[in-house]
Amino acid sequence: MNIDIAPELTFFVLLAKLGSLSATARELGITPPAVTKRLMLMEQRLGVRLVNRTTRRLSLTSEGESYLAQATQILGSIRDMEESVSSSRGIPKGLLRVNATPGFGRTHIAPLVSRFAHLHAEVEVQLQLTDRPIGLVEEAYDLAIRFGELPDSRLGARKLMSNRRFLCASPAYLKQAGQPQTPAELHHHRCILHRQNDDVYGTWRLEKGRKVELVKVRGAVSSNDGDVVLNWALDGHGILVRSEWDLNKYLESGRLQIVLPAYTLPAADLYVYYLSRRQQPAKVRAFIDFLVEEFER
Repeated sequence: MNIDIAPELTFFVLLAKLGSLSATARELGITPPAVTKRLMLMEQRLGVRLVNRTTRRLSLTSEGESYLAQATQILGSIRDMEESVSSSRGIPKGLLRVNATPGFGRTHIAPLVSRFAHLHAEVEVQLQLTDRPIGLVEEAYDLAIRFGELPDSRLGARKLMSNRRFLCASPAYLKQAGQPQTPAELHHHRCILHRQNDDVYGTWRLEKGRKVELVKVRGAVSSNDGDVVLNWALDGHGILVRSEWDLNKYLESGRLQIVLPAYTLPAADLYVYYLSRRQQPAKVRAFIDFLVEEFER
């Protein structure tokens, strides 16, 4: 067997998931021409076409679909084999691939990774920060840390932190535009929109008792970066939905105020999720237990 087969399988699974040469290049930290050449060499070696190329997106040929299914299965078997051997000693050891969102990952998870690495010298932690949804098997992650509902019910998960969400705005904005008294009045306000993954864009769900209202909002500014939209709220650009972990210090200082406090929004609790296995690798168990203990503090 070609000793480079595992990296090639991982490369093709990633390419198939992202569906784009440029996106794959960004993820791997190489140029799009390098991705194109690597794919061409694979196809030449196999003697079949794996991918149909269009100007905007890639699609798999029937041979590509078959290759993807078997590549995913082989990579899963390799991981299971290595982890069953390494976990038999019960000592956290080896490469641990962790995924988290950029904002929370940078400010909260990265410092925890630093402390964990000091405690477990035989574990090599690789922290990847991405906003997009990920597949643990397809992209060879050991675990991911995310707010909100779990993306796949087949995954195991542990809750790290309860996390409510609120409507908020700066005192300057509310003085100028007025304090809305009902969800319907949000139609007449500037709202700051945070584009996240597959969330319904520009629709906010507010609840009061058993009453649920879906409000379509609009505003002059939007971004996929949480820090950016928060700073816009502080600058008085409008009303924003934000998690309490991010708002606490600004609410305490008075730089932001709660809007429509009688209404609640869907919570965005923090979870660490992982592949469900009969025997979890020691490195994964150790990191999950470490996270739970740290967040309980």
